[in-house]
Amino acid sequence: MIEMPHLWTRRKAISTLALALSAPGAFAEQLTLTPKQTEGPLYPDKLPLDTDNDLLIINDGITSSIGEVTYLSGRLLDAKGDPIRNAVIEIWQVDGNGVYIHTSEKPEKRDRNFQGFGRFLTGSTGEYQFRTIKPVAYPGRTPHIHFAVKMKGRDKWTTQCYVKGAPQNEKDFVLQGIKDAKARESVIVDFAPVKDSKVGELAARFDIVMGFTPEDPGH
Repeated sequence: MIEMPHLWTRRKAISTLALALSAPGAFAEQLTLTPKQTEGPLYPDKLPLDTDNDLLIINDGITSSIGEVTYLSGRLLDAKGDPIRNAVIEIWQVDGNGVYIHTSEKPEKRDRNFQGFGRFLTGSTGEYQFRTIKPVAYPGRTPHIHFAVKMKGRDKWTTQCYVKGAPQNEKDFVLQGIKDAKARESVIVDFAPVKDSKVGELAARFDIVMGFTPEDPGH
């Protein structure tokens, strides 16, 4: 289990997980590049009014979302294992009812208390943090969270992360489309219970390793 503080300060980067801050470049030869994956057709076509890193509470609302509270964090690294700072990481996912915040979805089925989309600017060690829910399956897809990485001078880069042990993983066409077993395993993460949490909170860590170094020209 993972120890987690119970307080969450909105709109402020706080330490919610013990991040593994290794020396820059350490063990770079062991890094597996995170595979790029499709953005999918349901990136929000109308962004929510609130786009911070707490997806459970919208603006100053007092009603939380349906689902298992999850603290999702990690680091954004380059091919050498050095941190990438000042990059925007976006996530989006279905709510506890399996519905995206997209105008093509049925609004009457949507959890109105779930933000569905969030952003975070990576810090000096490349870290990012979100509070969200454990993703759920919906017809045709295994549980997953979409990620987009935006950096100055480079094209938007997208991937997805998945829940370790989800029975739908073996048949998911997007996940199984990653043919390299090591790369495929790198996007499957454990959603582990938070130690001493009285409300069943979870924690998940997803490090993203980009296939370039800061010296490389953008595209």
